Amino acid sequence: MDFYYSITNKHFMAAILLLLGLLMPSLEIAGAQSIGVCNGRDGNNLPSPQAVIDLYRTSGIGRMRLYSPDPATLQAFRGSNIELILDVPNPNLQALAADASAATQWVQTNIKNYFPDVRFRYIAVGNEVDPNNGGISQYVQFVLPAMQNIYNAIVAAGLQNQIRVSTASYTGLLGISYPPSDGTFRDNLSYALFTAPGVVVRDPNNNLEYQNLFDALVDAHYAALGRAGGPNLDIVVSESGWPSEGGNAASLDNASTYYRNLINHVRGGTPRRPGRAIETYLFAMFDENLKSGAETERHFGLFSPNRQPKYQLTFN
Repeated sequence: MDFYYSITNKHFMAAILLLLGLLMPSLEIAGAQSIGVCNGRDGNNLPSPQAVIDLYRTSGIGRMRLYSPDPATLQAFRGSNIELILDVPNPNLQALAADASAATQWVQTNIKNYFPDVRFRYIAVGNEVDPNNGGISQYVQFVLPAMQNIYNAIVAAGLQNQIRVSTASYTGLLGISYPPSDGTFRDNLSYALFTAPGVVVRDPNNNLEYQNLFDALVDAHYAALGRAGGPNLDIVVSESGWPSEGGNAASLDNASTYYRNLINHVRGGTPRRPGRAIETYLFAMFDENLKSGAETERHFGLFSPNRQPKYQLTFN
């Protein structure tokens, strides 16, 4: 089975998908198409699902993360050739954990009814379920049994070689991320934006050198996996973004710099695993005016709701 981890700090968001369990040769971890974009729908002025799919295709974006199984969006996916991470929302976890037949029905309704016209890549069972967060801690006990039931349903459907089952969890569970091999990072803007002119962090445990926060966070998770008995597991970054307004360091210039440099950077791997492209999903496709939380949460879009790009980016 597979697992997600989420990473957040006050400047940017990233979530990391840790590919555990069955390593299937038919599923390419990362390659020429390493970039996807998350498609949040928390807005009342967003384009139609078909218009969104059309924008992905004309923009050269070959992968999407979708946070819930929206039938209209899944229907629009048919024949698009866009690969998909599909989430199981947290409120569904208890029912799926308690009843294997509910998981079978979920897979039938949201996966088999669209496969193979829709290219499902991962199923994320739950999102950032944190035992230390009182608002969602009640879901913790349901994550693993829900994952197991969904996985068993995928196997029963004969799709285990095409689709992986995962979960997304909050970065606070990592504990320590500096130095990366100990898996606190430095509040340094150029370090976060990939613009530091030289080495910012040298890991005293292995002498690896870091010029950006992204690599340090990914390698901190690799180190944590190693200590947990999974030194050879792969990581996919399922969210990474920068807001264009609403808070300190949130600006169009900083966001443009971050996204552009991130796209260029992930092709080369990290100091701990150089030369291995990192499959990465930018957060997010559109500004979402109904998102709760800090003002920055409503300004992560690569595009405005009218489908006009906020930045000049090349995705492939």
